[in-house]
Amino acid sequence: MQDEGVERYGGTKDVADSHKFDEKNLEAYLAAHVEGFEGRMEVRQFKGGQSNPTYQIVTPKKKYVMRRKPPGKLLPSAHAVDREYKVITALGKIGFPVPRTYCLCEDESVVGTIFYVMDMVEGRILWDPRLPDIPREGRRAIFEAKISTLAKLHNADYQAIELGDFGKPGNYFSRQISRWTKQYQMSETQSIDTMNKLIDWLPGNLPDDDANSIVHGDFRLDNMVLHADKPEVLAVLDWELSTLGHPLGDFTYHLMQWFMPSEGASTQTLEGVDFDALNIPDAAEYTRLYCEHTGRDSIENMDFYIAYNMFRLAGILQGIVGRVRDGTASNEHAALMEDRVKPLSDVGWFYAQKAGAIG
Repeated sequence: MQDEGVERYGGTKDVADSHKFDEKNLEAYLAAHVEGFEGRMEVRQFKGGQSNPTYQIVTPKKKYVMRRKPPGKLLPSAHAVDREYKVITALGKIGFPVPRTYCLCEDESVVGTIFYVMDMVEGRILWDPRLPDIPREGRRAIFEAKISTLAKLHNADYQAIELGDFGKPGNYFSRQISRWTKQYQMSETQSIDTMNKLIDWLPGNLPDDDANSIVHGDFRLDNMVLHADKPEVLAVLDWELSTLGHPLGDFTYHLMQWFMPSEGASTQTLEGVDFDALNIPDAAEYTRLYCEHTGRDSIENMDFYIAYNMFRLAGILQGIVGRVRDGTASNEHAALMEDRVKPLSDVGWFYAQKAGAIG
């Protein structure tokens, strides 16, 4: 049973004309800098990787993945593949499930932009959170594997793995709201009343709690590789939005699958499903599991967190829409995301009102 996300974003394709590069240059570089690399190589482009073009490099003995900064006009602070490389490399040293990294190349003469290379981790990437292809009795264990992996990330001692400079400590929500407001406004293609209301309301209603941890920024089912036969996370992918930040912002972003409107969504959500029938945890149970793994009694201000994350995702998607407008988007379906921005901001404003917003 293939969902819309698999069709749009799963698998590989021929390299898009706008993302082609000199493959001989790359092959020579990898032969000199990646231990055990042996050509000849074949290059394919993953259908996903909307912000940073992502390539599969196939050699006779091994498969690799290359992530590169896209060419062209870019938004400030976006597409920092060097940061991805840094956090993946550091987390790999403490046994967190990430691909092995091989090299970071900051010499733009090789393929035109900076890039890094890592292992191609083989396994299952699932898109539909209802897990229709998984037997009913095996579904809950996958959800438990996901949440224990996220908790392991948030519990990691980032100072001990030399990530103390990976982000600014404190004021995470304030900084994030400012960042995504700027990106949204720079990329704006239509005026959305509920988005403007969120931009006005969120900065003045921040929770007092100011915890700090490594955050992934886009932790969701299709950004992890699962073992082919077991409910085990082999690798967490797509670290573009990772930083030091508030773990509850990261967790409640992951929790959005339970609250996100299905209207216009590129993948299935958990809106309106029968959790008992599917044998998957509802939002309350999943939150309890996270609290157990991280030593919390409960999570307050949930309505704020949901409103914030709906706003944040709307800002991220609008940024992709803006890149389509500017000719730098790396996914042919990215233009369809414009239709998702308003439903997200509408739900965000609904939860803001539950948290006390008036208007």
